[in-house]
Amino acid sequence: LLNTSLGNTEVKKTYMPVCLLVSEDDSHKPIQLHPQQPVTLGRGPQTKIKDKKCSREQVELRADCSRGFITVKQLGVNPTSVDDVVVGKDNQVTIKPGQRLYLVNQQYPYRVKFTEDTSTPRSAADLTTPSKRPHQMIREKIKSPANPASTPHTDHHRMSDHSPPPKKTLPSESDKSILVFQGSAGHWSQGLKVSMQDPKMQVYKDDRVVVIKDKYPKARYHWLVLPWDSISSLKALRSEHVELLKHMQRVGDQMVQQCPDAHKLSFRLGYHAIPSMSHVHLHVISQDFDSPCLKNKKHWNSFTTDYFVESQDVIAMLEHDGKVTVKDGTSELLKLPLRCCFCHKEQPTIPKLKEHLKTHLPS
Repeated sequence: LLNTSLGNTEVKKTYMPVCLLVSEDDSHKPIQLHPQQPVTLGRGPQTKIKDKKCSREQVELRADCSRGFITVKQLGVNPTSVDDVVVGKDNQVTIKPGQRLYLVNQQYPYRVKFTEDTSTPRSAADLTTPSKRPHQMIREKIKSPANPASTPHTDHHRMSDHSPPPKKTLPSESDKSILVFQGSAGHWSQGLKVSMQDPKMQVYKDDRVVVIKDKYPKARYHWLVLPWDSISSLKALRSEHVELLKHMQRVGDQMVQQCPDAHKLSFRLGYHAIPSMSHVHLHVISQDFDSPCLKNKKHWNSFTTDYFVESQDVIAMLEHDGKVTVKDGTSELLKLPLRCCFCHKEQPTIPKLKEHLKTHLPS
């Protein structure tokens, strides 16, 4: 804010915030996004991207300078991601300073930067309109628009008569920060953060994790084990999370043990390499895949190829490397032909595959 004097009249000048999209690869100059004006980016001279998996119109970006975020809409076929969450074709999410935008296939990272445009100052007289003043905009931008989740209920569900009782201490008011999630809770990718707080979805909880029924189960039995700690994805995991993941696996194993069909169905415990939903979650899923929610090739391959990473393998990576590495080209596994997970025979359609699976399953 600058103060200048014109005679006896003091004139205050202030500057409008502007939004810049900055390439972390330093491959080109920052791209300015003007307030509420859509900008389409993709393969081409502006981004210097030559990768044909990136569409020429991969994303549409729209800056909201007053509130300090941009809206990202995926236009291309291949996945655009914000941090480790896939946006999805024709879907849109918001991105704020501190988050990373990957234009396609977890490549070509960008960050959002808000700064002040010192080339077009406005006088104090210009600020008498009903619109928000720039200093108000900046305050809103730096405020963390967190949505506190509700404190979990304290009624614990014992998994079996032989399992040890879970700890009774749930996060206190002073620890509520672990339940505060950033981002737009209204977007479908944030749905787990809502479901894990819903008592109707919960089947077990203790002071470290909660187990919920998958809202769109891909098999007769399909649970998700989620930590109360806010951990966005596998890539956010570090060595200090090893004990937490071991606890998640123990809870998952007990879910299987208390399942009435455990004697005749096999189960797998694991993580999606590139999850579509934000917040780390362990899948506990029976291998019958008998569910109307399993509808397409992507659903099938996400649980029956290396796209599904075994819980033990994730723990081993953390213990050995201190992080989880996702191989290049992993997203391509979702496009593989439909093959039976038991005999590996290729099937032409999902209905044919489901009919074939019955030959391998107990009646």
